Amino acid sequence: MFNRVRDLPILRNPDFRADWRRHYDSRLVDAETAVAGIKSGDHVAFCRGREPQALGLALAARRNELQNVRVTLPQPGRDFGWYDDATWVDSFQVEVGITTGLSREGVNNGWVLFRVNLDMAESTPDLGANPSYCADAYLVEISPPDEHGFCSFGASVWDKPMAIKTAKKVMGEVNPKMIRTYGENYVHVTEFDYFVENEAPTGWTISKTPTKDIPPLAKRFAELVGGLVNDGGTIQLGLGTISEWLPRAGAFDNHVDLGLFSELTPRGTTKLIEGGVITNKRKTIHRGKCISTAAGGGRDDVTFINENPMFELYNVEYVVNPMTVAQNDNFVAMNQAMAIDLSGQSTAETLGTYQWSGPGGQPAMAMGALMAKGGRSILMLPSTSNDGTKSRIVSVLPEGTSVTIPRYLSDIVVTEYGVAYMRWKTLRERAEALIAIAHPDFRGELEKAARSRFWPH
Repeated sequence: MFNRVRDLPILRNPDFRADWRRHYDSRLVDAETAVAGIKSGDHVAFCRGREPQALGLALAARRNELQNVRVTLPQPGRDFGWYDDATWVDSFQVEVGITTGLSREGVNNGWVLFRVNLDMAESTPDLGANPSYCADAYLVEISPPDEHGFCSFGASVWDKPMAIKTAKKVMGEVNPKMIRTYGENYVHVTEFDYFVENEAPTGWTISKTPTKDIPPLAKRFAELVGGLVNDGGTIQLGLGTISEWLPRAGAFDNHVDLGLFSELTPRGTTKLIEGGVITNKRKTIHRGKCISTAAGGGRDDVTFINENPMFELYNVEYVVNPMTVAQNDNFVAMNQAMAIDLSGQSTAETLGTYQWSGPGGQPAMAMGALMAKGGRSILMLPSTSNDGTKSRIVSVLPEGTSVTIPRYLSDIVVTEYGVAYMRWKTLRERAEALIAIAHPDFRGELEKAARSRFWPH
């Protein structure tokens, strides 16, 4: 089973050459030379988190030379042109694992493929393999090597170590702006076939939320969610227009000795460390350390994380894994949904058949939280759509909607109108609790729908 990164030796080539610089210099080429060996029909995998800019543009420039190249991009972040329209599909068949703004139109119109996946799933040739593994060419951005010949993956590890170990050829784009962190965030130069040096913009933030003033709605959620977190607990924060604001909106300001075990770190997380809120002193595992597979936020956050031994980054299959999460006593998962129905099942991916995003780490974090001693899984959503015309609490999810959190994993639901507790409740009790935190304008129709479903008739 080739997905157990932590059990594998450090290198594909375990020979630490005395002069690793010779290896580096002999394989240092321009981007066009590096991708020249990619052939029609090959499988090219890009890393997740900051795709290499020069290598991607050089590959896209070969559009008229290549046919039927499978291109795997786990989470599109840079535009190489092939998301724009269907004219690219004869040259590059692009598949994504998370739908972002770059790829959303292509996915919903069919010229970009959406891959249904879950980071915690076993990946083997017989059961189905992660498409980032065993590629003909794997393209990844790295830092310059240190004095020992080790490069950093910058602000995110994800599944890069295993993708490198299993690829036929590995191409590293060396960016001097990449940060360094501890944990499993390293790779030796002898793992690479080609190096391309390119000082690309870092795009420091992984957050979706801007740096403007905190919106009143976020402050209300911070007030409610903060009351659900106990001192000494370990927290996880997911991406979302509400959930990302929590560290900056004061949700945890009055807490002490919180721990961090999260897929990623939104803006403002490091301020909680500097302020003594997050200390990791009472964590069950990795005591004293902030653990994630991707670290980021704003420029101040990334600067603080750079070469800070308090932060350790590990492979996604370890971090976003309910068996690991469950080892954290008093774990609180905090994520955001797009809609939830009266039974408690929710989506963070689609509304109807329109693909907005992907599951990300939500399912694993929710499952791990429910398995953890004293754990809680909190799901947040505004009560209405952005224009206020539709309720996000609905009788049933629209036909075709993908369920991200099934009703049996639903635990605590929060809107700006209050908190609804789902665990061990009947369907009737769940409906009553959710209606109580729905927008008042929609409670009447939701009550009517609930009575037709969950009361005698």
